Amino acid sequence: MIPRHVLISFALLLAGIFVLGLYMLSLKHGAETTTLNPGDSAVLAPPGSTTSEAVTLYVAYDDLGVLRKRTTTAALPGEPPARARAILRTLLHEYLQGSSPHPIGAGSDVSDVYIVNQSLAVIDLNTAFADGHRSGVWEETLTVDSMIATLSANMPEVKQVKILVDGKERETLAGHADLITVYDTGVVNQLVQALQ
Repeated sequence: MIPRHVLISFALLLAGIFVLGLYMLSLKHGAETTTLNPGDSAVLAPPGSTTSEAVTLYVAYDDLGVLRKRTTTAALPGEPPARARAILRTLLHEYLQGSSPHPIGAGSDVSDVYIVNQSLAVIDLNTAFADGHRSGVWEETLTVDSMIATLSANMPEVKQVKILVDGKERETLAGHADLITVYDTGVVNQLVQALQ
């Protein structure tokens, strides 16, 4: 026969495990209901002082093979690197919508933007952006040109753009568009004018 104090201890242990399991399930449910969609990070206001401003986007339309100028508003911080990141996230948010004319991979985001000598913007994209991007010369070129033209339209002091993926150089975006090059915004803007 098992002693009574061992049975009571065993019953209390089982009850504790059951209560802890319920608590973990409620935490998991709470976390799932507050999780953001991949594209929602672009609409969050960046920390610090921000003001809502007009932002010029150059949105790619795959079916027509053009870039169209569009104006929207976004909360933009004052310091250049954070401002550039917010501008590019606003553009990516457009592409992450279900009805996007130029869809990109889920979870695509701008990890950071570095401004060097007040004229070179180094855009660091996350791995999901490159790995989830559709392969094709035209699709990749439209994406790169769209990002550079959007950044240049909103930050005219940026004269050159370099694109990294996960903090490292990568030869191409998804097999075609050159990411080794440091892009001249003037040259890209001339191409964009031809694509409008």
